[in-house]
Amino acid sequence: MQAAVIGAGPTGLFTAVALARRGHRVTVVDRDPGPAPDGTWPRRGVMQFHHPHGVRQQVVQAIQAELPEVENALLAAGAERSILPAADGRPAMVVGLHCRRMLFERVLRETATAEPGVTFVRGHAEDVLRSRGRAAGLRVDGGELEAGLVVNASGRSGRIAGDLRAPAAGGDCGMSYVSRHYALRPGAEPGPVNAPLGLITRFPGYLAGVFLQDNRTVSVLIARLTGDRELAGLRQRQAFDAAVRVIPGLAEWTEPDRTEPMTPVLAGARLHNTYRGQLDAEGNVALPGLVHLGDAVCTTNPTAGRGIATSLMQARQFVRTLNGDVESATVALDEWCTTHIRPWFDDHVAWDADEIRQWAGEDVDLSRPLTSGHVVAAAQADPSLMRVVGPYLSMRALPATLAEVEPRAREIYAGGWRPPVPQTPTRDELAALIRRTTALTV
Repeated sequence: MQAAVIGAGPTGLFTAVALARRGHRVTVVDRDPGPAPDGTWPRRGVMQFHHPHGVRQQVVQAIQAELPEVENALLAAGAERSILPAADGRPAMVVGLHCRRMLFERVLRETATAEPGVTFVRGHAEDVLRSRGRAAGLRVDGGELEAGLVVNASGRSGRIAGDLRAPAAGGDCGMSYVSRHYALRPGAEPGPVNAPLGLITRFPGYLAGVFLQDNRTVSVLIARLTGDRELAGLRQRQAFDAAVRVIPGLAEWTEPDRTEPMTPVLAGARLHNTYRGQLDAEGNVALPGLVHLGDAVCTTNPTAGRGIATSLMQARQFVRTLNGDVESATVALDEWCTTHIRPWFDDHVAWDADEIRQWAGEDVDLSRPLTSGHVVAAAQADPSLMRVVGPYLSMRALPATLAEVEPRAREIYAGGWRPPVPQTPTRDELAALIRRTTALTV
């Protein structure tokens, strides 16, 4: 079958190669030309491309199943295995890779470019061609590209065939952030960590983190409420530099003798939690031959690092179930995503809403079921909860499994325990620091 894939991001590239290795002829359509000869890659229009990334084990499992050489290529290019240390009788385990999005996508693109049966067309996919009630290809920059299968991997902002699906659920998650990449100096030791991905700490009114990446690089992040206009000043380099010098954990990682900046300060906004299935409002496949994958189905707050995992899980499931009948495979994919992908969207909506309330100074509400964030935090007070919390955090178990230990977590909060939060710098102290720094640079 001739297939056309819209989008040369991780989902589109993975799907293209997996389809080609099953005998299909695949054309990938994207406006981006790929990396420049000097290695730079602006990747315009893909906000998350230059921000922190975590490659979860679900991603590794997908490439091991369909593109096994990619894992070795990533490791050879400087990616490192993410290890969850042994604890409470459990052995250490691999939970993913430390890898920047740029490296991950570069290796995938090199694999797809070298794959017989995959070709690239640089251009803008304007619409899906239709013939006799089925998808028949794409209109690309005014021309026609024939295909019996069209895969929409255009991302969360794609507009392709938007009239053929029921409206998306969700919306803005209420958070924004800034980040900056740093490189460890030769011989310098890494800074503090408290999780396999690096370091995550909630402060009064904001979140700070350090994501371990490839080739001895890290990405330092500060997240805030989208409506907090004062903390939005962190996008200015002088303000960001001043902030990381006083935030515990970030200060150690950004010591001049330990690391040096690699990028400007990068702003991340318009963060969404959205879910949109394959079917129209009546529950039917409106255009057989058209399937949506990746962020076109589910986007989640990137601070949890679930995006590439949920996307490649979808793609892997689709290519495994496609047996010639695209419409049946599309219906099966929609049912599978409802069970295995939608829960991660629902989880983010609830957790993020609670996170926003906490940043605003509200206490945990014991009059309703605890959200995942509260249950996870309670494991600090009772490590036995990690028997259930651990598989959830590594996405080996769905959010609903936390219900087993929710009563115990509720007992912990009812007894007066609250997660320890560093007392300083508070959100107000950070805002005052930004004002002083800005005044000095005017």
